[in-house]
Amino acid sequence: MTAIQWLRSLVFVGQMYLAMAVLALFFTPWMLFDRRGAYAGVHTYCRWVRWTAGWMVGLKTDVRGPVPQGEVLVASKHQSFLDIIMLVSVLPRPKFIMKRELMWAPILGQYALRIGCVPVNRGKRAQAIQKMVADVASGAALPGQLVIYPQGTRVAPGVDMPYKVGSSVLYRELKQPCVPAATNVGVFWPRHGIYRKPGVAVLEFLPEIPPGLEPKAFMARLEEVVEARSNQLMAEAGFPLATKDIPLGE
Repeated sequence: MTAIQWLRSLVFVGQMYLAMAVLALFFTPWMLFDRRGAYAGVHTYCRWVRWTAGWMVGLKTDVRGPVPQGEVLVASKHQSFLDIIMLVSVLPRPKFIMKRELMWAPILGQYALRIGCVPVNRGKRAQAIQKMVADVASGAALPGQLVIYPQGTRVAPGVDMPYKVGSSVLYRELKQPCVPAATNVGVFWPRHGIYRKPGVAVLEFLPEIPPGLEPKAFMARLEEVVEARSNQLMAEAGFPLATKDIPLGE
């Protein structure tokens, strides 16, 4: 059975990247003339991946909680490419801070720029934050949901990694609500490798953190709710983690 699942995973990953190329080319004419084409392209692709994962490798995906609609920060736990797929599949206007090198990726770089992603040089995230704050103040930034990863990278289930201060800087400077998001996707879809485990991967939007908290208080609250709920979701998926029941609305 494991060998069959490996084969199914390999076929799934292959068609996933093929679909990326095909859909990117298909939506490119619309994307170049209208941003709605870029959003349609990325939404279609991410929903395709979720659908094919369900029947090709037995990996269902479940998005829980109210999906943010306005101009907010979405501070998400990041475990693998799947949580990006799930976020982009449901957020109306998703955008990210991305590595500047991705700007030059054929077609994909143009999609990222068209949906409002902010390119930044490696090690110069502070400059990206300053630029984004300036763009928001001047009205140049596209409205939407800015997805940030407080730990700065993908973190495997069971691995502890501190939350970085960049999230609190954006929260303070942009003066926008922050919607935390928890996930267990790393239990089924690893950071690296081909194998996809059957099950139900969950991404859950948690109660909004209003603007105006002091940075330390914001970071403490963000880390508490995201880590606690992510641990609970991973435990539901069978991953051996000790969890605590923390009232998310407080």
